[in-house]
Amino acid sequence: MAPPMTPATFLAALKDEGVTVVEVGSWRTHNRNSKGAWGPVNGVMIHHTVTSGSARTVEICRNGYSGLPGPLCHGVITKDGRVHLVGYGRANHAGAGDGDVLAAVIAEKKLPAANEANTDGNARYYGFEAENLGDGKDPWPPAQLDAIERVSAAICRAHGWGATSVIGHLEWQPGKVDPRGFTMSSMRDRIERRLSAPAGKTPTTPEKEEPMSYKEIWEQDKAPAPSTSPTREKNPTWKPISFLREIYDLARETRDLVRDIREQQKKGA
Repeated sequence: MAPPMTPATFLAALKDEGVTVVEVGSWRTHNRNSKGAWGPVNGVMIHHTVTSGSARTVEICRNGYSGLPGPLCHGVITKDGRVHLVGYGRANHAGAGDGDVLAAVIAEKKLPAANEANTDGNARYYGFEAENLGDGKDPWPPAQLDAIERVSAAICRAHGWGATSVIGHLEWQPGKVDPRGFTMSSMRDRIERRLSAPAGKTPTTPEKEEPMSYKEIWEQDKAPAPSTSPTREKNPTWKPISFLREIYDLARETRDLVRDIREQQKKGA
């Protein structure tokens, strides 16, 4: 829980993280503060716009529409990865959501399912709208996903938050589906990796581990030797191949026993 950054600090944090920023009009003072609280802030919320066309999208998010005045977020992330700052302060983006989700965000714990709308989210979250139709088919260009990652990391870094402080609208308010087209879990993984590196530096991509060969798997795994094994004291833990050898030996003994029984039966016939 923290007071919101000043506009200047907010702008500097984004630029330090390598975000390409476009300042739209008097964004620093364009807000809905007269209608309610702005802060303390606890996290970042990501949305999709259900619009196409960057200029139109930015205009809608800045001015709003009938029944929902703007700004509708603090920044609009267009397809090209630019972040258009359209407002700062209280914005009509989060609406009422689940207080249990807010508590989890504050504690940086696993999010519960959102099933209530009892808490004012506009006061508690920085909000970013990403240009996308939200139909699950409209693509998310790499530059746009990178920008979402960077703005989220910038704010988390400035406040000392972890990646769990970044949520999607669908995780906050029952019935919402945005952002649709990528998972917030995967985005939080990206943000966490970025926070592990200095601001503005591209985090190192973890090297892919080579899959183990069957031979390595057989030789690595071990289990307690069977209690009936005569070699248990000398060899208390077995590799899988040891069990195969035991089965082979038992099968061979069984085969020899069956052969002896059959020979005895023939002699007695």
